[in-house]
Amino acid sequence: MIPSDFDDDAMEAMVIDALERLPEPFRERLGSVAIVVEDEADAAQLASVGAYGLYGLYQGIPRTRLSADGSPSPSKITIFRGPLVRANPTPDRLAAAVADTVYHEIAHHFGISDERLHELKRGRD
Repeated sequence: MIPSDFDDDAMEAMVIDALERLPEPFRERLGSVAIVVEDEADAAQLASVGAYGLYGLYQGIPRTRLSADGSPSPSKITIFRGPLVRANPTPDRLAAAVADTVYHEIAHHFGISDERLHELKRGRD
């Protein structure tokens, strides 16, 4: 069971752990991406992707669509603590779900669609 005093610091530690396990070539290319933790997605965030709930959200221009000069453009990944904690009642499950969510949103930064991510997951299972 997730402790009742689980807070943003604990969630941020899980996000940092996931980022530290990311292979270096991918980590190097995240320089312009802000990664933040928020409690819940707001109505505008949900509407932006047509979802009823979110664990995470990528907002920005994927690297595959950058201009020819490769100028960095600000991007943001938001991890939503509330839905993740509610759906994952044990610390191990929560840590795995946070890592999956971080990697899923990073994949969007690299231009990988949800459809392709689902294909890859089916191939892995």
